[in-house]
Parts: sequence; C-alpha cells; structure tokens
Amino acid sequence: MAVRRITLLREAHPGRPAYDAAVSRATLQRVARELEPETLRLYRPDPVVAFGRRDVVAPGYAAAVRAARDRGFAAIQRLAGGRAAVFHDATLAFAWTIPDLRARERIGHHFEALAEIMQGAFRKLGVDARIGEVPGEYCPGAHSVNAGGARKLMGVGQRVMRGATHVGGVVVVGGSESIRDVLIPVYEALRLDWEPRSVGSLRDELGQLEIAAVERAILDEFAARSLLVPGSLGSATRALAGRLEPDHHSGA
Repeated sequence: MAVRRITLLREAHPGRPAYDAAVSRATLQRVARELEPETLRLYRPDPVVAFGRRDVVAPGYAAAVRAARDRGFAAIQRLAGGRAAVFHDATLAFAWTIPDLRARERIGHHFEALAEIMQGAFRKLGVDARIGEVPGEYCPGAHSVNAGGARKLMGVGQRVMRGATHVGGVVVVGGSESIRDVLIPVYEALRLDWEPRSVGSLRDELGQLEIAAVERAILDEFAARSLLVPGSLGSATRALAGRLEPDHHSGA
C-alpha cells in the first residue's frame, strides 16, 4: 500500500495577513489542477480577525472591521466558511489542502479527519479534548475541538472546489482574553449571539506551554498517518497568491 505523502510548509508572511489567506487559496487551486501535491501549512499568524462571507454582507460589517482595527487586529476575508474568527501570536494557523475528486461528497470525512488529529494532539499534551460545538462558541461548528465540553480550543472551516478541498482554521495556544476582547465588539456589530466564556486556550488548561510543543504534537499526529515531507512555497504559487491577495482584504 502506498504511503500517503504530505508536503509540509512552515512559512509565514508577517505584515501581510491577506496574502496568507491568498496563499491558501492559490494552493487549493493548484492542488485541484494537480500542479501541487497534498499540502499542510502550519504557521504562526499575525493578529487578525478573519471574516466569513456572511459577515461581509452583514449590515454591521464596516463597524466590525473598525472594532477589530481599534484593538490592533487586521481584518481580512477568510477562505474557508464560517463566521469571524481570531488569530494572534499565541495561536497556530493551519491549512490542509487535499486532492480529492469527490471532495464535495466527502466534506464530513475531511472535517472528521482534521478534528481527530487535533483531538489526539491535545490529549497527548494532557487536555480533556473533545470534538463538538460548545454552547455559545464563536464561529460555531460541529468539528470544533474543545476542553471538557465547555471551552473552544480549535475552530475549523472548509472550502471545496472541483478536485481538492482546503481544511483550515486556528488552534488557540494562549491569549484567550485577547480573543474575547476583540470579539465582544465585533460580534456586537455583526449582531451575533455568543458566550465569551466559551473561549478557551491550551494554556488555560495546562498552564505554561510553549507554542513549539503544540506544533510538535500536531505534526506528530499527522506523521502517525502520513509521511510529512518538508517543502517550500513555489514561485508559481507565490505569484498566483499575489494576484489573489486583493480579494482577501477587508473591503471596509
């Protein structure tokens, strides 16, 4: 049986959060066209509020963008589905791009695979990690991973096109208070109900924890299932991402 190979990319692009979203979109397009292999990006993002498509058309979107910027967060339009989510320097961003000719039929399968990987990583770190939506969580989803059924630790969304799927989101290592601080006015502007106490982090559960330890735990879970091959972002993908970058600016 052939070993599944995943190209691992660790590059981030400080100061260009919209470009990071565009890189994921460019990778999705190129994987779907069989120009790139299956790819996993795991990186440390800039402080950003990533808005979903429904947020962008909401009456309070411009006010939500202002609220994010007033608190030191850039505002971008996200690639995957869902509502506004927060990234900052105590989080990890991930983007798993999978070639799949049946991607639309297998949305649930890919969500479940990612959630199980994250649950396994968090449990090995010592967290009572569970899969599922907790009451009142921001950017709610059935494949979020939480602590003890009460506090959200990881959120995930998916973007599908013919031939491939992108499964991407955020792991909150620390700084849960920063997420609450920015999302309270952002969600108020968007008129979204949620419960700030549902925001959690791995450090809230475990105390001091290095981001590098979380990275290792996540990559170990991927490596238990597939062969991770270190790589770098190709010039063609970079160029395409540059052309797509304006689409991911906030527009407000």
